Amino acid sequence: MMKKMLCVALVTFCIQTVLAAENLYEKNYKEQNNSNLKSMQANPDTKMYVSNHFDDDNISMLESGYDMMGSSGFEAGSIAPDLALEHAKSIKADVVLVYSKYASKKSSLSTLQTIKEAAKTTGEIDEDVLKGDEEQYKYYASYWAKLPMPLLGLHVIKLKHREKDSNEVIEDDGLKVLAVIKGSSAAKAGLKRGDVLLKIAGVEIQTPAQLSQAVGKNKGKEVQISYERNDNLAETSAKLIAQ
Repeated sequence: MMKKMLCVALVTFCIQTVLAAENLYEKNYKEQNNSNLKSMQANPDTKMYVSNHFDDDNISMLESGYDMMGSSGFEAGSIAPDLALEHAKSIKADVVLVYSKYASKKSSLSTLQTIKEAAKTTGEIDEDVLKGDEEQYKYYASYWAKLPMPLLGLHVIKLKHREKDSNEVIEDDGLKVLAVIKGSSAAKAGLKRGDVLLKIAGVEIQTPAQLSQAVGKNKGKEVQISYERNDNLAETSAKLIAQ
């Protein structure tokens, strides 16, 4: 029995060692898109911030000229946030934002099946090895890269709504402004988060692709912009950056 107990303990130790060496931020990382976005710096001085204001942080990063490279999300026991910074450096991110919150108290008995599978050669397992509870937390990290100043400086989204009577899904006119990059042409023109962009240089804007095309066609020029704010139509002009 003592020999079997030692074998099980050895298997348990090996599993724990492998898990300890594994960076869960790296393992669970998913790219935001396929553009291979990364820092403009060859060796960025990556910064890490621990926060609990997820939505506000995302808007703040967009307004500051960053774009999200990707994110990591998982549930585990106690994990050092430095592992998120380690992964951020490996993918050349300028900033990583780290979030965690209590999930549950997970009994170690929930790992019984895993240990049994690892200890099949012994055929036995002492449940005393599995005593004790472990605090479980939900972890999330977002990775950001600083971008060059864009021609206009807006982050937008296409909104839809459902008709009450027919339940039909209808696209709203224009594009809703999610964020205005600080110091950009859009910011200087007075555009704000929540505005609905309708026209640029007389061209109706209904999709992000149309926005990009209109801005690219007029780079370096001053253009008229029609938009809606608080259900009121308004106009402004913006001098687009020439790149």
